[in-house]
Amino acid sequence: MSAEPDSWEDSVEEPAPAAAAPPKPSFSFNPNASTFSFSPGAASFTPNFVPPAAPAAVNPAVAACFDAAPAAPAAAPAPAPPAAEPKPEPAAPIAAPAPAAPTAEPKPKPAKAEPKPAKEAPEAVDEALAGLSLKDKKRIEELMAEECDEREHLNIVFIGHVDAGKSTLGGQILYLTGSVDERTIQKYEREAKDKNRESWYMAYIMDTNEEERAKGKTVECGRACFATEKKRYTILDAPGHKLYVPNMINGAAQADIGVLVIAARKGEFETGFEKGGQTREHAQLAKTLGVSKLVVVVNKMDDPSVQWSKERYDEVESKLAPFLKQCGYNVKRDVIFTPVSGLMGYGIKDPVTKEMCPWHGGPSLFHILDGLEPQDRNRDIAVRMPVLDKHRDMGTMILGKLEAGTLVRGDDLMLMPNRVPIKCAALYREADEIQYALPGENIRIRVTGVEEDSVSTGFVVCGMQNPGRGVKVFEAQLAILDLLEHKALFTAGYKAVMHCHTLTEEIEVTKLIHQIDPKTKQPMKGKKCAFVKSGSIVVCRIAIALPCLVERFADYPQLGRFTLRDEGKTIAIGKVMEFPKKKAHVTTTEA
Repeated sequence: MSAEPDSWEDSVEEPAPAAAAPPKPSFSFNPNASTFSFSPGAASFTPNFVPPAAPAAVNPAVAACFDAAPAAPAAAPAPAPPAAEPKPEPAAPIAAPAPAAPTAEPKPKPAKAEPKPAKEAPEAVDEALAGLSLKDKKRIEELMAEECDEREHLNIVFIGHVDAGKSTLGGQILYLTGSVDERTIQKYEREAKDKNRESWYMAYIMDTNEEERAKGKTVECGRACFATEKKRYTILDAPGHKLYVPNMINGAAQADIGVLVIAARKGEFETGFEKGGQTREHAQLAKTLGVSKLVVVVNKMDDPSVQWSKERYDEVESKLAPFLKQCGYNVKRDVIFTPVSGLMGYGIKDPVTKEMCPWHGGPSLFHILDGLEPQDRNRDIAVRMPVLDKHRDMGTMILGKLEAGTLVRGDDLMLMPNRVPIKCAALYREADEIQYALPGENIRIRVTGVEEDSVSTGFVVCGMQNPGRGVKVFEAQLAILDLLEHKALFTAGYKAVMHCHTLTEEIEVTKLIHQIDPKTKQPMKGKKCAFVKSGSIVVCRIAIALPCLVERFADYPQLGRFTLRDEGKTIAIGKVMEFPKKKAHVTTTEA
């Protein structure tokens, strides 16, 4: 018995010696044979006791799939034992795969290198953008030429007394422009009907908070976008209740155009316009916060108590015009009146028909907005973007309105007042990524170099060339509106809350410098200014607890105007005049 039980050949041939030896040599195991290696081009194995079949032709496609040359395995010693027989010689063509070694045919692989330029293009663009600055105007002009949507963008804030119909008007605008589909409207109608508030369903488009829908009052400043053929708009739906005036200020501080919504219904207009009504305060705040144009929308003209009455419309206009003039508006040039129905959509997209309102032949609200003169924006000064909000999304994201300058992806920036260097890695407008942004755009930027926790509302993203500085003392000109009854005198030591761009800080008046004559607009001479009363104009020095970035009104109007509020009431409006050199230097060093 063989000592190698692993060989199946031996176990089969063991009984062979007992029989007569055949004339042909029996198969025997060759322990000296070379190690088996797989050769895809070799012929199939044929035992020597079986008549050999015709050699199979080598498939060149198969051979071309393997980079290894089959020449060495082809000379395998398998045909060596039957070397005496001439027939196995045809197996020699197995070396034929060697010519197939021109497997150099796969050398078309270099063709894969052709797409490389496409991959390098974005990197080259990024490098080009990273090197841009405000001085490189040629490149900015190229980017502007590539931008597909060149329509002007405007922020519109809806202001007015509570329940005037601001949210309903905003919802109707979104519906008429196709931003909300019919199915969603039907859903809101059912929800409003279940709450016995059938007329609120349009307001649900803007008021997405359940608390707002339950109370029927806007709390946060809502935001939505729509577009016409000529311009792009962002609606800022400001709350009308007096408890949420700070939220209204945050919205109006970002606005370019104001839409003052007036309810024409009997009793509602009078309530909002009387002393203490939000119609007055909102109009004053809008002018203070830089809203230069005002569209007065006389809403609810289809109400049964009005029925598109010309007498009621004229009454509203005659009472509002003198007040708006006192706020600083040029009524003939900066104020436009128009009647609408926010709930039904009359007078918004299309003009009111003659059958409905025969006495009004003016344009619709959309036509009025599209016809306004373009805003004067300075693109060539240093970047200024107050931080409105921040969050984390594959990095630190900062939201705000670009107030001045041109911001390009890749720019080096400075986060003030903490003086943290950052870099603009990406720019977004709504859901679209863009290469650059012009003043007036609401944008989101992804920045590197700062963590989300180190960014706060009220900070300002500034250009690296002229980042400004954080100050704790500045001189301002104040117009005192209406002081509190138990604080009837405005003196040094008066404390209040200042709202400037997106900044909200407590301040203290440290010194009254001089009083301004309302008629001549010149300082009053001859007497020391110890205090002033309501209706006065005074230049004073204001101190802030922490360093903040505010700018001179002459340099950056959007960052140089502010309001003062005390105990929930607006007491003064003002603008930053100067930064005292000595005081500002000392306080900055202390900070």
